[in-house]
Amino acid sequence: MLSVARAETQISFEALRAREFRRLDVQNLAYLDYAGSALYSDSQLRAHHALLSEGVFGNPHSDSGPSRASTEIIDTARRRVLQFLDVDESTHDVCFTANTSAAIKLVAESYPFGGDSTLLLSADNHNSVNGIREYARRGGARVRYIPLDDELRLLDAEAIIESESNPGLLAFPAQSNFSGVRHPLALVAKAKSRGFDVLLDLAAYVPSRAFSLRRCPADFVAMSFYKLFGYPTGIGALVARREALARLRRPWFAGGTVLFASVAADTHRLRPRHEAFEDGTPDFLGIAGLDAGFDLLAEAGMDRLSAHVSELTGLLIEQLRSLRHRNGAPLVTIYGPANTIDRGGTVAFNVCDRDGVPLSYTLVETRARQAGVSLRGGCFCNPGASESAFALDPTRIATCLADLGAIFTPERFAACSGTAVGAVRASVGLANNREDIQRAVDVVASFCV
Repeated sequence: MLSVARAETQISFEALRAREFRRLDVQNLAYLDYAGSALYSDSQLRAHHALLSEGVFGNPHSDSGPSRASTEIIDTARRRVLQFLDVDESTHDVCFTANTSAAIKLVAESYPFGGDSTLLLSADNHNSVNGIREYARRGGARVRYIPLDDELRLLDAEAIIESESNPGLLAFPAQSNFSGVRHPLALVAKAKSRGFDVLLDLAAYVPSRAFSLRRCPADFVAMSFYKLFGYPTGIGALVARREALARLRRPWFAGGTVLFASVAADTHRLRPRHEAFEDGTPDFLGIAGLDAGFDLLAEAGMDRLSAHVSELTGLLIEQLRSLRHRNGAPLVTIYGPANTIDRGGTVAFNVCDRDGVPLSYTLVETRARQAGVSLRGGCFCNPGASESAFALDPTRIATCLADLGAIFTPERFAACSGTAVGAVRASVGLANNREDIQRAVDVVASFCV
């Protein structure tokens, strides 16, 4: 009975929008770029402003009262992040970073790659993950990719993991930032049983779905807080298992990371645990704003939020798939799954002419902007997923990129490859409603001929 009573008193998403995101309706804006950034709420700003206006906070690398206040805020934020991921300080550490990319780079530059190890990447990865291969090759490691199928899901991933005789690091996204596909988290345990360390990119997954590091034992996860709740920007985190973090070997040191450093003796010693990975002074005032963001998600309820996003995503897909030109040809090509099974709130698509040829995504983006609808166009820093989506030939890709070199543009590459590149991405989140979806669909429908 208690759970029923709580459910009945939970605030609706329409009420949350009216209370926290009134500016959307004031500006007549349909914001459908949650994969780019979540929107901050009014209550986050009020709570952060109240904290800063009433407190005095100093550099945490000191022992004064204001410095201790900052340290307490940072320690509290670490515990809140771990609680959000269903673990605690007894097993995991939080390293605050500038964003997901910086968190991934911490692992990339410090991982002990060698000639007897393999970096295994999914073809579907943000470039922040793809870039790990440069460190792996510098260390002499082999680099392999798990390919994608027609729905942009991982193809034969378990078999590829099983076949690897020199395991090292496996890195893949829990959810694709291109297609919205949610890749199997069971691959984490499978890879670990074969001797892999696992880095999981959570940036697109956790804004609308609960995640448990207790149930999914990845060694490292990376995330950005503006993706979660819009504010503050410029703060992310690497969350790592204690023993996994201890296996990393940092290639440099900086202020805040060392117990001591000597010029005369030419030596240094890193601080233990997360302190060895947080370079310089942390953004202690920004970190102070995290609590209010987590409070917003807690009020919404992650399970309710996930259902809300899934409902709107399903509606968007259904309506886009129903659009037709007058000759009966589909107006839209959707990349990835045609339904909401194992997919998040991101839909990548192209608007096509009556002969099935994709229109430039910039045309759609421009018309949407003029209609007050915020969409995203491009390849979304995910070349592997886009290459698979557009069925680009690897040999042709290599030839065109070599020929274009420094004069590369998406338009020139499309002309060289003979294939349109780039898509339109709509992504939904907490503040969205059915009217936002309809407005986006109306923009797309305006291209019917």
